[in-house]
Amino acid sequence: MSIAEKPYHIGRKISRIRELKDMKQEALAQALGISQQSVSTIENSETIDEEKLKEVAKVLGVTVEAIKNFSEEAVFNYFNNIYDNDFSHSNGAIQSNNCSFNPLDKVVELYERLVQAEKDKNEYLEKLLNKK
Repeated sequence: MSIAEKPYHIGRKISRIRELKDMKQEALAQALGISQQSVSTIENSETIDEEKLKEVAKVLGVTVEAIKNFSEEAVFNYFNNIYDNDFSHSNGAIQSNNCSFNPLDKVVELYERLVQAEKDKNEYLEKLLNKK
């Protein structure tokens, strides 16, 4: 006999959203002004009153509808869509279209800053030697 998960368990949804946001129960409790045990009770509840749900949603940075409609499958689809939209697959190569700067320019800029830092260091050491 298998135990089937109930499709609408608001506490589990709150718990998963909190975990995905890398938030501990203690942090959620503190933001809500309640104890960690109260958060645990909420997360183990199948239902929650609408006002408390609004408070939880605000602290988690999501809408009440996002909590009510949350599903693990939707999260995976969301991230898969981001991947699919961010990269174009052509000729077996993955090319990113999001680069807003030329990486080579950044390397040159960094190299020039390192060279200037070395020049400044040499100049400083020469001044120290000339004082002696």
